[in-house]
Amino acid sequence: MTRLLFSAPPADWPVWRPHLARACAVRGLAVEIVDAADPATVDYVAYSPEGGLADFAPFTRLRVVLSLWVGVETIVGNDTIAVPLCRMVDPGLRAGMVEWVAGHVLRHHLGTDAHVLGQDGVWRHDVVPPLARDRRVGVVGLGELGLACALALKGLGFDVAGWSRRPKPDAPVPSHSGEAGLATLLARSEIIVLLLPATPATERLIDADRLASIRPGAVLINPGRGALIDDEALLAALDAGRLAHATLDVFREEPLPPSHRFWSHPRVTVTPHIASATRPESAADVVAENIRRGEAGLPFLHEVDRKHGY
Repeated sequence: MTRLLFSAPPADWPVWRPHLARACAVRGLAVEIVDAADPATVDYVAYSPEGGLADFAPFTRLRVVLSLWVGVETIVGNDTIAVPLCRMVDPGLRAGMVEWVAGHVLRHHLGTDAHVLGQDGVWRHDVVPPLARDRRVGVVGLGELGLACALALKGLGFDVAGWSRRPKPDAPVPSHSGEAGLATLLARSEIIVLLLPATPATERLIDADRLASIRPGAVLINPGRGALIDDEALLAALDAGRLAHATLDVFREEPLPPSHRFWSHPRVTVTPHIASATRPESAADVVAENIRRGEAGLPFLHEVDRKHGY
């Protein structure tokens, strides 16, 4: 019988197991789902970095490693993996990211903070927000999540453009690429959303020089990866008033230390890595579908380009 090893924190096992069993059953797959096994008997691994598995060499009949996370930066460089690696592209995760991004873009677009935090009895009706069609939003990263967010924001009426490492001529929003394209996007956008993976090429992508090129008074929203931003350069830009605000959901160190300046800075909003998460009830279908494909000899979904890191 085909065997799937679930390698994740023990507390996740009772949550995931029934969803994985259901997803395999509806596809007619005879799969034994276990949380411990002799590596030499395992065909598939559903993997979380928090599960502790690091050495895949003993898994001699392994066909694929199926990440339960969308980010694979902690495993992509693991040389003991001699089989395909697939990242998680979960409909529930995608929906959660779209909702979080749309909510915070609307929050900054409408100037909601001024009213929520300004309940002081003063009637201020001299500033009316523009319509969404008059607000320029830039989405940096047009992968699965970036495209979904760009489309949702476009649907709300925003003037949306995007950026990707490689040209995407078929993107449903105006798309830029390359160094010049990133400079163009940063200069045009009043609200910037970062949705890139963490790779050597994206480390500190938003540094002092790029922050200086951002449109004055813009808002930066980062639900992507903490490594995308040079923290000290961001704080300097906020202190100088070049940026109006930064809403951050991801950080270089998590949990974010209580002493970090982001917590107390008046122009920073911290959310504790909750923009989105893998949802077992829908993600189990992604795992089971890749097992079905493996059994049928079909290409896997969402296979990672190990060279580029995502």
